[in-house]
Amino acid sequence: MKKNFNKYTIRNWGRNAKSVCKQLILPFAIFQAIRTIIFPTTFDVLLLAVFIFIYLGFQYEWF
Repeated sequence: MKKNFNKYTIRNWGRNAKSVCKQLILPFAIFQAIRTIIFPTTFDVLLLAVFIFIYLGFQYEWF
């Protein structure tokens, strides 16, 4: 028995993952901004910059 493989199911899964990322990136960025204000370390600042870049990427549809 051979199982059929549908190449379009991966695209649906990827679209769902992108949608979940789009919904969660703003709360993570806000939390990280608060954390960076309270405990400013190099890692926190870099992580906040990455979150802002990802958020802008979703807003301007770079991804």
